[in-house]
Amino acid sequence: MSPPEQALNPRTKKYEFFGPPGALFVTLSVPATTYALYFGCSEATGGCPPHVSAPAVIDALSDPAWWKSLWDAEAAVMYLAWYAFCVVAWYVMPGDWVEGVELRTGGKKKYKINAFSTFLLVMGLSAGYIWRFGPESFTFIYEKWVGLVTASLLMSFAQGLGCYLASFRPGAILALGGNSGNPIYDFFIGRELNPSIGSFDIKSFNELRPGLILWVLIDISMACEQAVRRGGSITDSMLLVFLFQFWYVADALYNEPAIFTTMDITTDGFGFMLAVGDLTWVPCVYSLQARYLVFKQKELGLFWTSAVVAVNLLGYWIFRSANGEKNDFRNGRNPKNLKFMETERGTKLLTSGWWGLSRHPNYLGDLIMALAWSLPTGFETPITYFYVSYFAVLLIHRQIRDDENCEKKYGKDWHKYTQLVPYRIIPYVY
Repeated sequence: MSPPEQALNPRTKKYEFFGPPGALFVTLSVPATTYALYFGCSEATGGCPPHVSAPAVIDALSDPAWWKSLWDAEAAVMYLAWYAFCVVAWYVMPGDWVEGVELRTGGKKKYKINAFSTFLLVMGLSAGYIWRFGPESFTFIYEKWVGLVTASLLMSFAQGLGCYLASFRPGAILALGGNSGNPIYDFFIGRELNPSIGSFDIKSFNELRPGLILWVLIDISMACEQAVRRGGSITDSMLLVFLFQFWYVADALYNEPAIFTTMDITTDGFGFMLAVGDLTWVPCVYSLQARYLVFKQKELGLFWTSAVVAVNLLGYWIFRSANGEKNDFRNGRNPKNLKFMETERGTKLLTSGWWGLSRHPNYLGDLIMALAWSLPTGFETPITYFYVSYFAVLLIHRQIRDDENCEKKYGKDWHKYTQLVPYRIIPYVY
């Protein structure tokens, strides 16, 4: 690397995830966990948890035929066609171009905004297809679940490896945390900050389109499978899970510009970690509750339905109002006359409103909504609460990373700020 490039892309000196061993562990454990959540909670294996013995599991893992069963050529073609459709929709459908944050080169990257219109197109096509051919025509995602998981994992690996190799071209802007020189770690964490093909930004595209919209399509397929089994109707619990997650995805896509100030876009490189998270983990793990309700059908009744709806609305209100305060303030507006402190760098940090109660109140809203998505499954198994448990760990880890970056950025001002806003996520608790 030439001296100018070394100045632009300094070597990473601090590891996350316990360095290369931790990166390798997560790289292997994420696919393993995704499969385990299916085989550990599936009618194909006898329920949730499965009615299989440990020797039977060992025998299956030692059988080449079992490993071969993870591959489904039809499912792979379906997944590839879906991803290609999302790419074509990005190119063809109109959308505004917005600027992201300033890069280390001094310039700003532009992003095309049309995720929500793509979502509306997909929902319209899906609704028309189901109306024309019936719910039984849309159960193929449930039927080919394992093959679709495998296809998404292969796509994640291919993108992570491809972006890692492409990052060695001259002039690439690398992520400050992904240039360690260790190939295992850099492949996982993401070496290049914004890998692109022309104006097509791979990272922001994956963040909102193929995985998030597929998540809703999976939920629709699960509801269709349940409707076929019940003669045309679905349970109130399935309806709640679908509506909650549908609204969450629609809201995220409608507010697409908000992602361009998140850590994923501004700080993290694009490697296997983000690829597998966007393409496999989000759609295949977050839809666990809907898949469970296909074979464990539950009617909640009016009282419990209302209670679960209240929990979700509480979480959404906190999440959206907190983000609204932040976005207004970042755009030079302060309609609530919120208090703030100014750092030596000239940055203003909110110290009242939701952001005076905790440093990440939007995370609190996210966690409450995550709980509401699991409550319709009841309490027969903890497996359907995996998402909210994992999500809590993820958000705490993200909060720690964010606080460390802010401490480096603001120095003593950050310590002053943490005295004004002492709680990290949950007011008066954490």
